[in-house]
Amino acid sequence: MARNLDITSLRSFVAVADSGGVTKAAGYLHLTQSAVSMQLKRLEEALDVSLLDRSNRSVSLTAQGEQLLSYARRMLALNDEIYTRLTAKEYEGEIVLGVPHDIIYPYIPPILRAFAADFPRVRMRMVSAPTKRLREMFGRGECDVILTTEEHPGPGGEALVTLPLVWIGATGGSAWKQRPLPVAFCKNCIFRSGVLKRLDDAEIDWDMVVDSDLDNAVEAVVSADLAIHAAIKGVYPRQTGPIAHDGVLPDPGQSRIVLYLQADDDPILTTLRDMIRQAYLSEWSPQETIQLRA
Repeated sequence: MARNLDITSLRSFVAVADSGGVTKAAGYLHLTQSAVSMQLKRLEEALDVSLLDRSNRSVSLTAQGEQLLSYARRMLALNDEIYTRLTAKEYEGEIVLGVPHDIIYPYIPPILRAFAADFPRVRMRMVSAPTKRLREMFGRGECDVILTTEEHPGPGGEALVTLPLVWIGATGGSAWKQRPLPVAFCKNCIFRSGVLKRLDDAEIDWDMVVDSDLDNAVEAVVSADLAIHAAIKGVYPRQTGPIAHDGVLPDPGQSRIVLYLQADDDPILTTLRDMIRQAYLSEWSPQETIQLRA
């Protein structure tokens, strides 16, 4: 006799596998931890296998769990496609999405592609600008959804992931050894004040060698070994990379990728929000080096 797997339990299983734990998965699914745990237990009982290795502090997949994960993703994708095609209304209009340039790749393009497939009659317009400008635009209602890089979320912001900042310079460069230390930050850089304060606290004299509102001016002087800069770990302009300073420079701090949404009762915006959450929560790897420009 044919037996059926529960889609809800599969969705919880995939969320736990992607987020690395029941707590994060419960937050993403808007369920209690006990509800997610119960769904996982039912799935294991239905298959009569152990899907998760719970012997360590972090949850990992067993061999059977890894095998199921691929099937589960395909089943959920097909389920969601069927539901969208047969029940979705023909939404129209325009959505403005704001994203700083250094976190566009590699996740925003697939999100845009998936969104366009689900809402073919909705026009997506993307604005790339520094966090400060995006927050201002969002406050004026000029953006529907924005992603920002901030140390702490502002009112209404949802922190998706926390990533370390690192000092970067020209590949093989020596600008970091100079004193005063030549640094480059555009005027709108959200990291600027915090990083400079850390240099002051470490009693390191510095000299700002760029006076520009544009990130590409910063990238030019850093790649030319005329200054150094602080960037999200793994996201570096071409011809630059992390500086192996062996503790000579202070820790530049960390940044959070924060999501802001104008209306959480709009089905189009909430769909886009969920796509963004899934991409950044499950896929971001700070060990991965992302080159920003060809």
